[in-house]
Amino acid sequence: MSRINTINLDTTTDATRTVLEGVKKKIGFLPNLFATLATAPVALDTYVQASAILGKTSLSAQQKEAVYLATSQVNGCDYCLAAHTLFAGKSGLSAQDIVAARQGELNAYAALARQLTESRGHLSDTQIAAARDAGIDDVKIIEVIALVAVQTLTNYLNNTALTDIDFPAIDA
Repeated sequence: MSRINTINLDTTTDATRTVLEGVKKKIGFLPNLFATLATAPVALDTYVQASAILGKTSLSAQQKEAVYLATSQVNGCDYCLAAHTLFAGKSGLSAQDIVAARQGELNAYAALARQLTESRGHLSDTQIAAARDAGIDDVKIIEVIALVAVQTLTNYLNNTALTDIDFPAIDA
């Protein structure tokens, strides 16, 4: 059971209701993550806006999902692993790709995300050089950092709240 109460669409403010209804329309249901974030409307707005902006990165959907999975694995967020396993599959990643992404082994983006999360951003010159050698330029390095940062927000929230997982179960 979640340690932080969720917001109900019927009882929330008009501004928050509009945001939550938009999420529900986009995803097909209102995930508990968003109902929990809505307890603090500024946090909900921050996450929704940051996610929309980061949707415009130069990374493909599969590269972004690899980043989300690697970050969530390191941060131990079962909720986000379940959600992004579903989204990664929809982006075209196979079950084997998803496992490899979680371990930071699918591609250079997953490896970079894992290294960033494990080191809290303290990468070595060798790690930066490896990312560059794999074709990740400075723009993409910064975009990966931004994706990791926003993913860490939801990882920490779900880990703290013990958000009830409302995505298909996975072997976390």
